[in-house]
Amino acid sequence: MYNNSDEFTDSIFLSYEKILYKLKLLGIKTKQGQEITHKDLRQAVDIMVKKHPNCRWKSVRIKSKRHFILYEGFLWIVYVYFQTEKSIIDADIYFFETRIKEYEKVLNIENKNIFQKDISTEILDSFFNRKKDTVRKTIDKMIKVYPNYRYIENGEYIISKEGIEWLCKNCFKQKYLELLEEYKMELTEKYIEAGYLYDYFFGLN
Repeated sequence: MYNNSDEFTDSIFLSYEKILYKLKLLGIKTKQGQEITHKDLRQAVDIMVKKHPNCRWKSVRIKSKRHFILYEGFLWIVYVYFQTEKSIIDADIYFFETRIKEYEKVLNIENKNIFQKDISTEILDSFFNRKKDTVRKTIDKMIKVYPNYRYIENGEYIISKEGIEWLCKNCFKQKYLELLEEYKMELTEKYIEAGYLYDYFFGLN
């Protein structure tokens, strides 16, 4: 039977009021050095949900008039949205890389290489969701340093999985973030299957 004491539920999800309290205890402020308000937090949550809807970090409001945020979402707010040391995309990537390592550790799963396929240059524009000319110029830049990352097969140019990794990590970081999030959610489902609580709000939502 699950314990629904405040201490236990706080380790799974938090109200906006508790998040503001924790942010104040941690000394976290806005980028302008101001104390974080409820409005600031709502804006952070809106951006969090827009960027990562698949993570289910915000409760669906059913019974309560309030929303709750999963503890993992709270960590995103702290280490991505309100941090000031990195760009938000770099902080986001680092956050998901770190979360993946945590899940793999808890689940005792070996690290998975998310770059497993060579891809034709003909479809890379749709893969990266960028213009063909932009992708072509980026590939030209890459093969000047790593010529072996591109090869020809059946008269078609192919980028190796190592090349795809390089492009994601150095040029198309949004795609890298999407791949990380996809894998993180695979691990999250395994985490739930193993009996751990994730997006469970004890009927409070």
